[in-house]
Amino acid sequence: MPSLRNDLEVHIREALISDAQRICALAVQLRYQVPVAHVERFLAGRSADRELFVAIVPRVGVVGWIGVCVRATLTSAPFGEVEGLVVDQEYRGANIGLGLLQRAEAWSRARECITVRLRSNVIRERAHGFYVRNGYEVVKTQHLFEKRL
Repeated sequence: MPSLRNDLEVHIREALISDAQRICALAVQLRYQVPVAHVERFLAGRSADRELFVAIVPRVGVVGWIGVCVRATLTSAPFGEVEGLVVDQEYRGANIGLGLLQRAEAWSRARECITVRLRSNVIRERAHGFYVRNGYEVVKTQHLFEKRL
């Protein structure tokens, strides 16, 4: 993939099991605690309807990732859903998030999805601006309920 910024070479590829530790370290920047073993199992068990891409800067390594899957419900046609998007805080603003988002959109399009959805915590205002600038719109506000079993 060509450079996403004139002075920064970035490549986006499918994640490898060897990327698991760095993927977890980046998730921590958004306050998500994800065990390495969980990411390794996820990567080992990927299917045609789920992918994880990483952004690589040469001589630095993984600086971002995006998870995407195909979802279909009784009330909606299949759509791509971004399950998570993180760019290392030192590399934010360098169009890496845009490159990852475009890769997830292309992946979804190739699976005949006509929309891509994502969820973003209400406190991530900078991220909301990023999504709006890139053609996303808020279509619903909801509460997430959870019950421990």
